[in-house]
Amino acid sequence: MNILVTGASRGVGLSICKILLDQGHTVYGISRSYSEEFRILEVDYPGKLFFKSIDLSNPDELYKTVFKEFIKNNIVLNGFVNNAAMAYDDIITNLNLDKLEKMYQTNVYSPMILTKYAIRNMLFNKTKGSIIHISSISAHTGYKGLAMYASSKAALEAFSKNTAREWGELGIRSNVVVPGFMETAMSATLSEEQKDRIYKRTSLKKETSINSVAETVAFLLSSKANSITGQNIHVDSGTI
Repeated sequence: MNILVTGASRGVGLSICKILLDQGHTVYGISRSYSEEFRILEVDYPGKLFFKSIDLSNPDELYKTVFKEFIKNNIVLNGFVNNAAMAYDDIITNLNLDKLEKMYQTNVYSPMILTKYAIRNMLFNKTKGSIIHISSISAHTGYKGLAMYASSKAALEAFSKNTAREWGELGIRSNVVVPGFMETAMSATLSEEQKDRIYKRTSLKKETSINSVAETVAFLLSSKANSITGQNIHVDSGTI
């Protein structure tokens, strides 16, 4: 299979790429930055992993940069994993419209545009494809300072459910993976005390495994999950 993965150069995105490559798939990764870890993957999987540096905060350019210059219709796209995101954290009374709009460009508008053209590729190639959005547990349970970020993820969840209903008849599935708090760059600003407080709210009393999230994504992309669509799959150490 050919899979498009955003935010591919580190964290969850990198783990998703690694698992998909291990399974024999070809991965087209996009991200703002090119990491050393991604370079090593390219060396380990020659001809199976491709990279393009793209800033998802500019959705107007995505058709050209992704679907004209990177993944043309002669490449049969079997799956799209929307993993890239940026966080804008603050309390609601400090809400800044410019920062909110920039986050929505990356977290909501760009994934919608990419989904549009991923589906068009699947229709052109008569492919029964799978779309996965990475959400956040913050869209389901409240955390101080995360209202704006959580709202962007909740928007994606609604979008995915309706995508599934709209295109399911043609075999195109859309699901959401909802991770709990993980040890990623996005959570690096939290103190150990804050992390411990969050983890104590879970059933397992620990952080969510990045590998567990990535393995769930790989499963949902596969034919083993061909009856699963329109769902939110929680991988959150039992937070909910």
